[in-house]
Amino acid sequence: MSTAEPDRADAGGSPEISIVIPVYNEEAILHAAVVDLRERLSPLGWRWELVLAENGSYDGTLGIAGELERKYPEVRHFSIGEPNYGAALRAGIERARGRFVLCDEIDLCDVDFHRRAIAMLRAGGVDMVIGSKLIQGARDDRPWARHAASQMYNGLLRATLGFRGTDTHGLKAFLREPLLAVARDCVVDKDVFASELVIRAYRAGLRIEEIPVRVLEKRRPSINLTRRVPNVLRSLAKLTWAIRVRG
Repeated sequence: MSTAEPDRADAGGSPEISIVIPVYNEEAILHAAVVDLRERLSPLGWRWELVLAENGSYDGTLGIAGELERKYPEVRHFSIGEPNYGAALRAGIERARGRFVLCDEIDLCDVDFHRRAIAMLRAGGVDMVIGSKLIQGARDDRPWARHAASQMYNGLLRATLGFRGTDTHGLKAFLREPLLAVARDCVVDKDVFASELVIRAYRAGLRIEEIPVRVLEKRRPSINLTRRVPNVLRSLAKLTWAIRVRG
């Protein structure tokens, strides 16, 4: 029997850990990233699943995700049929079967964060762990424009919504049960859904801790930064209204 057998989601019943990754036009890296992730998770002995949330790709991403699901028992995939990161992430969280949920990006797959975050959740005392690229001790090795944009965006969140943390996008781990209700209360999607999820978790009094991570851009973003800004600003205005007026 392979030493990887204990990791299989079907080896001991339902998975304990669900890794949710939205994917959009990732045919160039998807297969290699999933194979590498499986190899690096194998020594941890987890019962886990990978949920690939495809959203409106026009390349071969959806077909590759299907091939990966047929090949590897840990992998599941679905498609929402439109380019919408937030809607895909929310749907992935709803479909996750594990007690613990890890939200990652296909060009990150940060197993070191996975290991640290799950250990913290298992130890108790925390409901959500956020991997911050802006906190002391973190390393943001992306191009300066993307780093600056992240700093400005989080400054906006603090100024408009009283955000108390340092980062809302990227790596997260949490207990599925309390966060599922928070995710279902969110009113925005696309890029800003991740921010609303974190902000509402803070406002709900959930126990949240940030840990530093290193972020290295492995490929060009699938959506141009300048094209994202108008949509993000519109969604942020909607989020500000929803939280300040509706609560």
